[in-house]
Amino acid sequence: MTVDGFISGPNGEMDWMNLDWSADLIEYVTEITNPVDAILLGRILAQGFIPYWTDAFNKPKPEEGSKKMVETSKVVFSKTLTSSEWANTILANGELAKEINSLKMQKGSDMIVYGGGKFVSSLIKEKLIDELHLFINPVIIGKGMPIFQKVLEKQTLTLLNSKQFDCGIIVLTYQPI
Repeated sequence: MTVDGFISGPNGEMDWMNLDWSADLIEYVTEITNPVDAILLGRILAQGFIPYWTDAFNKPKPEEGSKKMVETSKVVFSKTLTSSEWANTILANGELAKEINSLKMQKGSDMIVYGGGKFVSSLIKEKLIDELHLFINPVIIGKGMPIFQKVLEKQTLTLLNSKQFDCGIIVLTYQPI
């Protein structure tokens, strides 16, 4: 996200995002994704995320992290899709809190949410996220899609960790109280 709290520009632009990650940030992301056995996505992000990582994995020299993204089970939340076109992916079409709580009750390791923005904002609003890792890019864009757009009431968080990386990105890790 940007310093001013946006996760995309007004028309979904992501050109402000620092994708030139430093080795210490790559190591951090690897550490938090290693124990994950499920990736949760909203439909809009899934339509780009899943094909991107599948292509990245199928390259002659697969991109770092692509194996984890492809082989990890994915749950796509959608009100419009009736079947999944992607391997290793199931759809969740029911009421959000019920679906998430059902997933939390299943055997397994950690789950991670990659979004998109409206989906993540809905999860925050419904207090369904156990730990929030905010990746702050050193940029201000002035207007766009805020990560907390659906939150309607105060939510108190406890700062668990803050970490600055060599590429200029800062990660703030919070736990809801």
